[in-house]
Amino acid sequence: MSTSGDLETDAAGLRAHLARSLTEDGLGEEWTQAVATVPRHRFVPGFYLPTDERDGQGLTVWEPVTAELDYDRWVAAAYSDTTLITQFDGDEPDWKNPQVRHGGAPTSSSTLPSLVVRMWADADVQEGHTVLEIGTGTGYSTALACERLGSSDVTSIEVDPHRLQQAASALYGCGYTPTLAVADGLHGYWPEASFDRIVAACSFRAVPPALLAQARPGGKILLTLSGWLYGYARVLLTVNGDHAAEGQLLGGTVSFMSARTHAAPAFGNPAHWAAGLPETGRTARHSPRRITAATEEAFHLRFLAQCAVPDAQMTTVGEVVHLVDVVTGSAATLTPTGDRWEVREDGPVRLWDRIERVLSAYDEADQPGPETFTLHVYDGGQHLRHPHLPGLPLPRP
Repeated sequence: MSTSGDLETDAAGLRAHLARSLTEDGLGEEWTQAVATVPRHRFVPGFYLPTDERDGQGLTVWEPVTAELDYDRWVAAAYSDTTLITQFDGDEPDWKNPQVRHGGAPTSSSTLPSLVVRMWADADVQEGHTVLEIGTGTGYSTALACERLGSSDVTSIEVDPHRLQQAASALYGCGYTPTLAVADGLHGYWPEASFDRIVAACSFRAVPPALLAQARPGGKILLTLSGWLYGYARVLLTVNGDHAAEGQLLGGTVSFMSARTHAAPAFGNPAHWAAGLPETGRTARHSPRRITAATEEAFHLRFLAQCAVPDAQMTTVGEVVHLVDVVTGSAATLTPTGDRWEVREDGPVRLWDRIERVLSAYDEADQPGPETFTLHVYDGGQHLRHPHLPGLPLPRP
């Protein structure tokens, strides 16, 4: 769709086109109507888009996009079904004089509209529900909830004060007046509890107990579980009271940035970890590609593997895959030798051995999909269970 250079006219046309495309994809009419109404461009005055090039160190080159730099590109991207990165490494950009970025870890974004709508719909959010959103970000998803439910029933919290200030300005400027607060999602927001629905736009290593306590009995919590292997799974929990809940994993390959208090720690130089391993190893029973491939099954398997070694991290140097565990001091390497992989591991936890046990059990159970797993959360523990697999504990929240 071409643009005229008149912002409101262009935005209205692009917004209607985006809403139609989401409707055609089968997303609910109530939420796509909100997409047709909320001016997303007001929430993303500047963002970064990746280029096709890498710099001399192999890092992704990110270009800043604003209306002043390239109006057509900015307004078209604002109404595309794309996640728009607005912050790296917790550093707020100077959008009056933005600079090209080389690499970096995204720490705030405007999530692609189809996923925002899908999250609200998957949480079974209905009119009359009180909602807690964790991770205000730019405020766009908050605006969609306000448009659908009314501002008085929406509470949104954000750990980054500057991010929340910008989101608040955009929300209030559009006429939305939800309850907003600077708060850590790990602890929810007690002043407005209890909630009918809690939806997190960041990921957690385990379900925060405070969220169970802040949801009404029968209420639902939708969040993404993640970890230091960057395995992800979404779960929709129904709260049973007494700090207990259970629910099935949902399908798909959705990932969110980690809650900052659950981010992976730095682990140092992989070569230092590898230096302490035995000189010889064994032949791996499973290839690491089973959890690193760009497939939906590998996405699922990485999360299961992560449950087996929740404190492990993984990186690849050349062709060698390194696993390190900063909590126990355990380490492992997988080195390709012809058509097999050699494993060397040491420490209190045999990291790859534990992962292999999960992969073997998964194969023996006929490779069950995410929807066949149930997460049980109760006083003192959280376990992922399947009828034909051993229970997998999540790390303590």
